[in-house]
Formats: sequence, C-alpha cells, structure tokens
Amino acid sequence: MRIPCVNDTNRLSTGPVGLILTGGGARAAYQAGVLAGVMDILDPNRAPDFTNPFSIISGSSAGAINATALGCFSDDPHTGTHKLLDLWGNLHTGMVYRADAAGLFHTGLQWLSTLAFGWLMPHASRQQPRSLLDNRPLGRLLSESLDFERLRKNLASKRLDALAITAAAYTTGEHITFYQANRAIKPWQRALRQAVPCTIGVDHLLASSSIPFIFPAQPILVGGQTAWCGDGSMRQLAPMSPAIHLGAKKIFVIGTGYKDDTHPEKRKIDTKYPTLAQIGGHALSNIFLDSISMDVERMDRINSLLAQLPPNVLKTQSLRPVSTFSITPSRSLDEMALVHLKNVPRAARALFRVIGVSSNSGQATGGALISYLLFEASYTQELIRLGRSDSLSRIEEVKAFFKETPE
Repeated sequence: MRIPCVNDTNRLSTGPVGLILTGGGARAAYQAGVLAGVMDILDPNRAPDFTNPFSIISGSSAGAINATALGCFSDDPHTGTHKLLDLWGNLHTGMVYRADAAGLFHTGLQWLSTLAFGWLMPHASRQQPRSLLDNRPLGRLLSESLDFERLRKNLASKRLDALAITAAAYTTGEHITFYQANRAIKPWQRALRQAVPCTIGVDHLLASSSIPFIFPAQPILVGGQTAWCGDGSMRQLAPMSPAIHLGAKKIFVIGTGYKDDTHPEKRKIDTKYPTLAQIGGHALSNIFLDSISMDVERMDRINSLLAQLPPNVLKTQSLRPVSTFSITPSRSLDEMALVHLKNVPRAARALFRVIGVSSNSGQATGGALISYLLFEASYTQELIRLGRSDSLSRIEEVKAFFKETPE
C-alpha cells in the first residue's frame, strides 16, 4: 500500500520543529524504528529535494546518541535513519560494555575488595571502582560511527539549526545542556540548570549516556573547570526546554516508556522483599520515564491557558504556545526484554541473575532493569519493528503535525 506523502498536497511546516529523544539505554532502539516510520510517512518516494523535517534536535542519555547521529546526516535524513537502523539492528552487548568473564570478574573483584577491605585503606581512592560495567567499547563505537565534521558542515550550511545534548553534573548538582548551533544563541540559566555552547563530541555523548552506578561519569570542561557528568536524564526537570530555548515552535517527542508502567510483570502482588534488580529497575524508570510525561502534560496546560488570552495580549507576553506530538511504545518493553534475556552473554547473564533478573515462567522479575541493558540484536530489532509500527499506525496524525500552519 502506498503511503500518502505530506508533500503530495501540503508543504512541511515552515516553523522550526524540535525533536526530543529521551533516554533509556537499549530502549532507544525504539526511537530508530519510529524515525524510520516518520520518514516514510513524510517522504515515501524518497524525493531528492526532501529536507530534514527537524530543525532542532535534542537528546538525553542514549537518545543523545540518536540525536547526534541524525544531526550528522541532517543533509540526508533517509540515509541517517538507515544508519541508525543498521547500528541498532546489528548491536551486541560487547559493543557497548565489556561482557566477557575476565572483564566482569575484574570489576567484581574491585567492588568486593573495596567493600571488604576499603576501611583498611581509606585513602586508596585510585583503586575504587567507578561503575558496575566498563563502557569503553561504546566510546570506540561512537568514534567510529559518528562524523562530527559533517555535523559542523550541516550546521554551517543551515541544514540543521541546533543540536543539544544534556548531562547531569555530579560535582555541582546542575543539569547541563551542551548545545551547538548555526548562529549565536545566548546561553540560558535556570534553577539548577544551565546551557553551555560548545563543540559536541564523543565525551559529551558518553557523559549523557552514563547510567548512574552502571556506567562511569565523564569529565567535561565547563566554564574552565572540570565537571564530572553523568546521565542526562537525571534531574531533567524540563526535557523540552532546550528545544524551546533554541527556537522550536513545534516539538515532536519520541519516548521509551509504555504508559509510564514501571512494574509491567503480570502476576499477583508479591509480599517478598524486592530484589536489587526490581529496585534498580524502578529507580531507572523514575529517571528515564517520568520527566518527559510530566513535561508534556505541563506544556498542554500552558497551551490551554495561553489559548484563553486575546491575540493582542499574547503578543506582549514572553510565553508562546508550542504544539507537541509524542509517540511512545504500545507494548511493555520490560516484558519484551525478558523474552530476549537468554541472548545476553553468559557472564553478564550470570551477573544479572545474581541481582535478581529472571525470566522463569511464573516468577519473571527484573524486566525493567534489563530492558535498559539488553544490547542484543534480537531485542533491538524487535524494538525497531515496534517503533515503526507505532508511527505508521498514526499516519494522519503525523501528517497533520508536520502540515504547514499560518503564522
């Protein structure tokens, strides 16, 4: 069946459209599927003059990686989306973190030594472990996969207005937005939030995607001082704020949470003490899923209030209405992850089993935690298919959102 193209009867919106890609570790593969579906809706015939529908792209955590990849190919969005599909569709755990027995044993030994004998050597900080997992393979993957020079050229040629990457500074407690734009934009600052203009690189992406405790923090130079930064979804009070500050008039959000359901396991209430995996999964869900849903609700309320103002009064206000559109999973990613747990490398699977992850029938637990860390093609490919299906199920809504509207 032929998908009607927006350009068949209408032009794409001339107002800057911002794309918000939230965090979620391996869940971010879902975003690649949604984007593939959106590109097919907007340009099913791959017209040679098809332009990037997203002028401003903002990402946090694993969404920051997707955002940067799209920014690098904002001159050729179909190719950029294809490369995202290829990356996520052929992923395996060892490309993101060390999952071999030797690597996990070394990290485990460090933790055990620190817990058992750290009181004897309180000043031996250099030997203290910094994270549960070693994500240096991810750094190599990003260096090989992303063309930052192409990103700079796309900004210079105005094929992209701005790219924003968020991170949380452990050393100051601030939420930082690193942004790179095609024009001078004055940095903004709010309570516990600040924006920093910079040239975005691998270090910013590693910082933004460093899930707390699981991956190590990264040193980033901010205002002439080193700030140790972690996952951009932490303390992210207003995920849509960067895109609005950078000029977006419409915002397209791709989330990774299924109805904000942090406990999807279908079973009777268990009165046993929760496992570490259950507690960890709940904590990660609070970090990654809650802020964007609250921000969308807040934006809807603000738009409703602004709609009550007369046009002549609205023009004198600093606030302006910003239309939003969001796509989120139609199925529980936690349940999907448990199905693919068997594909995780044996050593990593043993580690997860120790902390309470189980896919055993009737007592499946830890799906929320493993859904963020299951970087295996069988799982990510299913997420891609789900994302594409979810976007194609809303063809008319997507077309209407991108339809040009009068100023």
